[in-house]
Amino acid sequence: MKIKFLGAARTVTGSCFVVQTATSRFAVDCGMHQGGAMVEKRNLNPLPYLPEDLDFIIVTHAHIDHAGLLPLLVKHGFSGKIYASAPSVALLEIMLADAAHIQEVETFNKNKKRIRKGKEPLLPLYTQEDAQAVLPLLEAVAYNKPFSPAPELSVTLKDAGHILGSAFVTVEDTSGDAPLRIIFSGDIGRSNQFIINDPTVLDNADYLIMESTYGNRQHRNEDKSLEELGEAISCAYEQGGKVLIPAFAVERTQEVIYALYLLSQKGMLPKNIPIFVDSPLAIRATEIFKKHREFLDEETRSIFRSGGDPFSLPHLRYTLSTQDSIAINAIDSPAIIISASGMANAGRIKHHLRHNLWRKSTSLVFVGFQALGTIGRKIIDGAAKVRIFNEDIAVAAKVFTINGFSAHADQRQLLDWLGNFTNTRMQIFLVHGEYTTQEVFQRAIEASLPFRVYIPEYLEEVSLEKRAKGDLSRAKSSAATWQDVAKGVEATLILLQEQQTALSPVQLAKIQKQLAELTKTIKGSEPR
Repeated sequence: MKIKFLGAARTVTGSCFVVQTATSRFAVDCGMHQGGAMVEKRNLNPLPYLPEDLDFIIVTHAHIDHAGLLPLLVKHGFSGKIYASAPSVALLEIMLADAAHIQEVETFNKNKKRIRKGKEPLLPLYTQEDAQAVLPLLEAVAYNKPFSPAPELSVTLKDAGHILGSAFVTVEDTSGDAPLRIIFSGDIGRSNQFIINDPTVLDNADYLIMESTYGNRQHRNEDKSLEELGEAISCAYEQGGKVLIPAFAVERTQEVIYALYLLSQKGMLPKNIPIFVDSPLAIRATEIFKKHREFLDEETRSIFRSGGDPFSLPHLRYTLSTQDSIAINAIDSPAIIISASGMANAGRIKHHLRHNLWRKSTSLVFVGFQALGTIGRKIIDGAAKVRIFNEDIAVAAKVFTINGFSAHADQRQLLDWLGNFTNTRMQIFLVHGEYTTQEVFQRAIEASLPFRVYIPEYLEEVSLEKRAKGDLSRAKSSAATWQDVAKGVEATLILLQEQQTALSPVQLAKIQKQLAELTKTIKGSEPR
């Protein structure tokens, strides 16, 4: 078995791992690369995925950095099944459509400027029609019930406790002399978080592809996070200002609403303060949460059983239309505004930041991870001003960072979860984390647990063997077949493109086309 790391390698986004077995070639996740311009260029090139050669895809959960490139792969030839949990399938239907809409709008805005400058217009990464083409390929599978998407492969999804429908993916390959078990963690949830069940305990694998987003820090507990949210609200309320909460539409928005519900129950929320959920996607996602109550934790289900609704408050308004969203900024009294995107890089939150970030009376509350290069990260890192809609906006708001709302496990929780594994010869690959964070987490694992840990690079390919001894080495471009050589050249070209090599786009496109033809020819000539 071989695995190639096509994303989330020494970075947080773009999760995608392509696996080659004796009987099939498949991917676990197919996420969009988000953050700085250099990383986002990876979205433009579907060549590394060889989408038409993928037999199937398994999606750990519906976040765009784990599933956002599905329409691109379908557009470029993928036609197999896409397996995910039932809630993930429901969420993907709305999230991919929303991602496509964002692609179309942003491309339209860019093209207005390009055309004025006499430049050729750009095409969106994918369209809403492309997103719709994904839906017939989606197939819901249940937690804890093995299924066989290919000969000699058994796959099982288990609750990862991250967001609604998130899953750990266990793949067992029985094609060799001995079974080989590999687990993909997707994102690992933290224990005792609002709404969602705790992550399932797993105990056996030969290889573990493990996220490491917060592998270098500890979260505050839920009570402390509630106190901090209450403080941020009071701070703005007393000054007549607004509370801005950039939040991911799925899970984080619902958690924040639930937290406000708890503050209201405790008498810690101003009774007359209006609350706006200003994200059409978040509004639709909240309805899916209500529909799939059986996947929520016992505390949340008990509120529903008693006739309550943890996603409703007396002064809570869901604003679907653009007109309603614009009207919020005409309010000159305190208000709480929850809006996407969670990293403040897109969506309606940018409009609210433009209107309020420069005001000292504003409380800006970050409740999730902010990737390098995003507006949210720049603000957290102390930027005096940020550029929004081609305008420099001063950062005068009081900034609160409340990591206790994170849906990701922190270092202690990751180590606790990892400590349940019993195979001391298990090899761990750390993914989905910034490299400096991964180095800290690697040392933490090796200091307290018996497992070997490796941090793969982008486009690196490794061979997985049953009970492998010693460190796994990087796949070499001098491999025995011409196809491996072609893959090595392909990786080099992609990296050159990202580093803004002197080759023109036309030259690069020509070389990549020739390489694709070479790879296809060689593959067709190999004995079967």
